[in-house]
Amino acid sequence: MLSEEFVSAICGAPLSSNTAIAKDVGIYCHALSPTYSVKSTFKKNSAPPRCLAVSETHVFAAQHEKAYVHVYSRIRGNQEAFVAFPERIRCLTLIGDVLVLGTAEGRVMLWETCTGRLVSTPARHVQAVSCVVATPYHILTGSDDSDIHVWSLPQLLELDSTAEHEPERTLSNHRAAITSLSASPSVSVDTNFCVSASKDKSCIIWNYQTGDVLRTLLFPSSPLCLSLDSSSRAICVSCEDGSLYLTELFGEAPLLGPQSEDSATVVQVSSPFGATQQDVGPASCLALSYDGTTLITGHPKGQLLKWDVANNKTPLELASLNAAVTNLVFVSPFPTAKATKTVNIVKPNQAERNYTFTAQLESRLDGDSRFDSLLNTPGFLQETLESAIAALEQQPVAESGSEQELRKQNEELWEIINEQKALQKQTLQRYVEAKARHS
Repeated sequence: MLSEEFVSAICGAPLSSNTAIAKDVGIYCHALSPTYSVKSTFKKNSAPPRCLAVSETHVFAAQHEKAYVHVYSRIRGNQEAFVAFPERIRCLTLIGDVLVLGTAEGRVMLWETCTGRLVSTPARHVQAVSCVVATPYHILTGSDDSDIHVWSLPQLLELDSTAEHEPERTLSNHRAAITSLSASPSVSVDTNFCVSASKDKSCIIWNYQTGDVLRTLLFPSSPLCLSLDSSSRAICVSCEDGSLYLTELFGEAPLLGPQSEDSATVVQVSSPFGATQQDVGPASCLALSYDGTTLITGHPKGQLLKWDVANNKTPLELASLNAAVTNLVFVSPFPTAKATKTVNIVKPNQAERNYTFTAQLESRLDGDSRFDSLLNTPGFLQETLESAIAALEQQPVAESGSEQELRKQNEELWEIINEQKALQKQTLQRYVEAKARHS
């Protein structure tokens, strides 16, 4: 069975003097399946919402109302570094080896953890950056000023750039502060979309590369946090009144795609998937498992609840952390194919201009790569020819719909041509007969 792990973070003082709970623990690493357990913990942390990021080797946690980020090593199981920044950090996310941070002054900072390079943008938001999310080529930042900026990641990381950093576009349909953002991992301009939640009691689905509003979802109360499942087919939303909503994007009445109704731009969402008890409080953070069947929610009273999305049963309490749970992040169960591994992070430094890449190689350098084999072999490799032949053999024999339509049109055209030829021959024969009679 594939194991599933997630990381949680708490913020604030302990809720009770329970001696059974370890003191000074701020981050918990949990195993969800096959059986639930707490695998490891990290101390000295107080991370507010949207201030936790997890990689294969490290955990990054921004501190409440401070300009600090604590870095923990998952390999060694201890705190590796204490990193200071010029401004207070309000949110952060991780893309590859780059940590993206949103500040209380409305800036975006990018820290290359393998080189120490730090890139900072001007304060393009007039208020604090409340949430940030990254895709393979873009960064999206939401703010208390109700705007969402879309940034080009390659432009932000460009070396020797003298121009001031500007967002590609601004999404500005919300009327209140942005509380949460989530984006699909697609890289196509036609299928790229993100979902934003706001205190104006709405969630908007955007095509962030074009700036178009695809759908607007209205809720009875303000959304606190949201999450897209791993396949981007459903949105899970937690609201202030304690309700949880699960909205399918491609269900029987799809909100997106060619079968959706373009006229219904605004959709009222009124049927909750579940609701928490008043003594538990609304979910301040949530995360969906990679198979989309399990939902984990964290609450201000310290509870971690497990919801069965498929059967919609009564939630199961996994643990009580004795402090407000503010962050939940699922760890990907699929290993990423990377040539390097970050063992020790390099602290940010804006004064440097020459940087050294520090990482551990994950593969041998003396072995021939596939490119080397293709380059040094006269003609084509035997395995390349065999794979090409196998691909041709697997091609479908049946004609597609367009080919059948084209064949039908050709047959009709030949029928018309043959009729014209017969008519021309008959006319010419009558002309010859008439001329013979007159002569």
